Amino acid sequence: MQKDKIIAIVGPTSSGKTALSIWLAQKVGGEIISADSRQVYKGLNLGTGKVTKKEMAGIPHHLLDVVNPKKQFSVDDFVKKAVHAHSLIRTNERIPILVGGTGLYVDIFLGRMSYPNVPPNPALRKKLANKTAIQLFKTLEELDPARAETIEKQNPRRLVRAIEIAKAMGKNPAPSTEAKYDVLWLGLNPGELILKKKIRARLHVRIKAGMIAEAKKLHKAGLSYKRMDELGLEYRSMSRLLQNKITKQEFEVELERAIIHYAKRQMRWFKRNKDIAWVTSMTQALRLAKAFIEL
Repeated sequence: MQKDKIIAIVGPTSSGKTALSIWLAQKVGGEIISADSRQVYKGLNLGTGKVTKKEMAGIPHHLLDVVNPKKQFSVDDFVKKAVHAHSLIRTNERIPILVGGTGLYVDIFLGRMSYPNVPPNPALRKKLANKTAIQLFKTLEELDPARAETIEKQNPRRLVRAIEIAKAMGKNPAPSTEAKYDVLWLGLNPGELILKKKIRARLHVRIKAGMIAEAKKLHKAGLSYKRMDELGLEYRSMSRLLQNKITKQEFEVELERAIIHYAKRQMRWFKRNKDIAWVTSMTQALRLAKAFIEL
């Protein structure tokens, strides 16, 4: 039985995935499924660099703004919604284009990894509740060094979940031998120096556009500083800024450094996938996409 085709565009933050995906969707008749663990949340727009309606250029986007940021959104939640989105796109006789930098979401949805069905462990969570992110990371490093390499070190919620899985299974998600779809993997990696410049420029544009005011509005609407901290990166730093724990200058330096570290973790994750074709131009991506679709 022939598997459904999906084009996956992956790479680190600020590498140009959004622009390429929209252009490619216009050329091949595609619709986009976002694979971003924070862009699923409503109202997290400038903070996550979410694509705007204007930038979408009429291309349907799925899995943006699907849940209240006060609520938790798991890998299982993502996969269920992504499967549904994929079904809709195929019904419309369009090409699904999966786009994002959340490697775990991408790999589990596309069947590169099997996710262990490990239920929450209340006793373990209670035991870990008062540990710092540094302590949690050290624990994970001892239990599962491979997962420690790609996880966000300052995110206690994700660290606790990874420890929970490692304690139950011995390690976190393992490679799967059963691919669910026929996938064309396209990767973007402009190189470390160019990427740093892009990250810096993009951050300054978002700050100027009102990213901090957006965070204030979210907090006023009931998003706690604790929850902001859990959301990581921009929201962790903005939480600290809004509570006057850091200055505006410290905020910008801290956040830029955190985003650069995040991009490095993303690249470590994706470099493990030898099926990715690392493209250097839109025309190269289009040529590969057309050949893939016509197979």
